[in-house]
Amino acid sequence: MLVDAIRAEGFRLSKNRTALFWSALFVPVLSVAIAALTSFVLKGTETRLLGDDKTPPELTAMLARGTLDMGEALVSAAGSLANPLVLLFVLVGAATVYAGDYRWETWRLISARNSRANLILAKLGVVAGLALAAMALMLVSSVIESLIKAVVFERTLAFTLTGDQTGQFVALTGLSWLRIVQFTMLSLLAAVFTRSLLAALFIPLVLGVAQFFVPQMLMPMGVMPDAWLAMLLNPAGATDAVQAVIAGGAAAAALPAGLALKAWVSLGLWTVVPLAGALVWFQRQDLSKE
Repeated sequence: MLVDAIRAEGFRLSKNRTALFWSALFVPVLSVAIAALTSFVLKGTETRLLGDDKTPPELTAMLARGTLDMGEALVSAAGSLANPLVLLFVLVGAATVYAGDYRWETWRLISARNSRANLILAKLGVVAGLALAAMALMLVSSVIESLIKAVVFERTLAFTLTGDQTGQFVALTGLSWLRIVQFTMLSLLAAVFTRSLLAALFIPLVLGVAQFFVPQMLMPMGVMPDAWLAMLLNPAGATDAVQAVIAGGAAAAALPAGLALKAWVSLGLWTVVPLAGALVWFQRQDLSKE
């Protein structure tokens, strides 16, 4: 029955081309366009930038004529698959899936054909698949961006991917997927509690912005960013900590002892608790008039 519910939700989402475009396709297309424009602008001002001592080293590295390693580019891209722009636009599709039946008053048409838990879990499964699709397209866009840089700046291409780099790529990709799913859990909980598409879209955004400022707000109270309270209230910071552990090197060595555990607990709670709350509340809801 759960498989049937997932198929039904997937079919409905596949027919919503607007949600699919904004959730999965818009950010990769925008990233490629910005990368191409930036590359051409930098190429046009290359002489002036290289002759200026104040040019940031990042720009100098982009203008270099060395070899561009596609393997390193993929690993770097995997670490940014859950950037704020991706979270924002995947949330559009997630809110549509989670709150659509409330908006179009279709719960009463499907709730009799499956269990309520399966209906919620099917929506979660489809959103998780949507997140994977958005991430895959972002990886494709990163490859295209690297090819554009290679052409514009006349750099040779190479592809090296060691075993450690492969492990980092898989781990960073999985972490990004977990972060996107965790962020959309807030949308699921908001949709079930409020029965509103707008609430499912804006409540996670407001909470996300508030969580960004949590460390700065707690520090005057004597709570450091690596404390349990700060990590539990800031899943984005927890994601950054886990990402540093995966990357290894100086970034991982600089982390305070025990921070990785706090980060994993934070991510786990922010994923499981909203899902459990949505499941429990949905079981109690009266859908007879929906």
